[in-house]
Amino acid sequence: MNAPSPGLATRPDRLRLVGQRQKVLAVMHQRLMIGMLVYAGIIAIVALRIIYLALFGDHAGRQSAVTTLVPARGDIVDREGQMLARSIDAWSIALHPSKVIGNKLDLARALARIMPERDEAAYYAMLRSDKTFFYLRRRAAPDVVEAINALGEPGLGLDREPDRLYPQTSLAAHVLGYTDTDGHGTAGIERAFDKQLSDPATRGTPVVLSISSRIQQALEHELLDAKTRFSAIGAAGVIMDIHTGEVLAMTSLPQLNPNIAGQGSLEARFNRATLGVYELGSTFKAFTVAMGLDSGVVKSVGQMYPCPGQLNVSGRSIGDTHPFNRACSVAEIMQESSNVGTAQIADQVGAARIKQFLGNMGFLAPLQTELPERGRTLAPRDWSRTDVMTVGFGHSIAITPLHLATGYAALMNGGIYRPATLLKVDRTHPAPKGRRVFSEDTSYKMRSLLRLVVTHGTGKKADAPGYRVGGKTGTADKAVGGGYSHSRVITNFAGVFPVDEPRYVMVVMLDEPQATAESMGFRYAGWNVAPVVSKTISRIAPMLGVRPDKKRDANMSEVLPHIRAKD
Repeated sequence: MNAPSPGLATRPDRLRLVGQRQKVLAVMHQRLMIGMLVYAGIIAIVALRIIYLALFGDHAGRQSAVTTLVPARGDIVDREGQMLARSIDAWSIALHPSKVIGNKLDLARALARIMPERDEAAYYAMLRSDKTFFYLRRRAAPDVVEAINALGEPGLGLDREPDRLYPQTSLAAHVLGYTDTDGHGTAGIERAFDKQLSDPATRGTPVVLSISSRIQQALEHELLDAKTRFSAIGAAGVIMDIHTGEVLAMTSLPQLNPNIAGQGSLEARFNRATLGVYELGSTFKAFTVAMGLDSGVVKSVGQMYPCPGQLNVSGRSIGDTHPFNRACSVAEIMQESSNVGTAQIADQVGAARIKQFLGNMGFLAPLQTELPERGRTLAPRDWSRTDVMTVGFGHSIAITPLHLATGYAALMNGGIYRPATLLKVDRTHPAPKGRRVFSEDTSYKMRSLLRLVVTHGTGKKADAPGYRVGGKTGTADKAVGGGYSHSRVITNFAGVFPVDEPRYVMVVMLDEPQATAESMGFRYAGWNVAPVVSKTISRIAPMLGVRPDKKRDANMSEVLPHIRAKD
């Protein structure tokens, strides 16, 4: 038998080496497991410490630093996806009096110089306070943060926290609303959808509004220009799709910047379009005539009524700015905005039917819309004969501009009332359900009458060449202290375009406009708000896909034969 070759281990030796190698691997595995457990323990301790500090440390009472890793609030965008509101990281400056190591008086002076909203005495009192924490500034500007950091004081803390940003500043501010310092919605869409915007399960999906930033900008620009030129104390405007109820633009003036809403005045924060209720005057006459047509009281637009200079009812005198002093047709009543003629139509319709019509159009109840700012309408308590007549030409009843817009939408879209919506209509949000309030025939006839007002009546300055505007002016003495002021008025215009195939309604209002040389010394709606309609429609119609066509128009053959020159 041959002997084993030198250098080769025998079988028992090989087995012994394998056993030693397994022991070494087992020891290494145990050491690795111990190391991993130690490492995991360290990580757990660090995590627990972070959670403890977030819940019970100096940050208690504020939003946890852990949660700032996730967007604190969902976005709000317009119908084209344009950003209107979003959350960003911002700097906050805090004071921890117990941690201050420098001279407190010198520090108070430095703080007053950097952040002058408080004086030295106020800062010094905070520095000497027993409290452990004060917010000095939230949403601090970079230069302020840099100056505070340069002080090198441990008692001053700089922290990141989520903040709400409105990149378009005042655009659609009263629609968007704003949030408080804790990030909760306190007005507008921010308040209406606060739960959805702040819920981790839904805040990743933006709230899509019906508002179009381009249409909104045009409306705000033209209305602000008119408010300035006529020195009005306020203004409001609405542009709405008459078939879906979508509000494409809505504004209230004075302007509000939601980024600094707390610095805005009460007047600026007040939403005149949805919260303010006003007696809107002659724009109501279109509803009265439509009620007459729909109820059969008015047989045709050529029906005649006596139109004296004054109409005396129950000791009250009703008159016209430019009286006919003769019989006048329904077409002429609308053309010249006759109080005397409209009052007689309302008297024939009667209180019961007028209340039913107004109720069906939502005029006797707060708005149906997403915004929490909804004005409560005012109507007569007794509905006497005088009340019925004055309601017929827009007095004794107060509604919001958005109420008026939804009413005109129903008047022009074939007679279907739909509540206004500020959410984009799509598969996830269908158009609000409607109800019939006027017949299709009445709606069709009213188009010609409203076009007549613009082509031959008080609304001539509202016309936009090629876009076939129809509508009604309204000038009403302002209700003040239980009576009416003869020196303060509300002027407004409600109309549609293109009137032969109505698609959009527009309502604009000026609160207490003043007479100017431009308006020939008058304060009437035909002089100060009608031009706003013309300019705005000329700007937005191309954006909405409405092409100008001077060859088309409403069927004016139904109304023109029934008007004649005044005597």
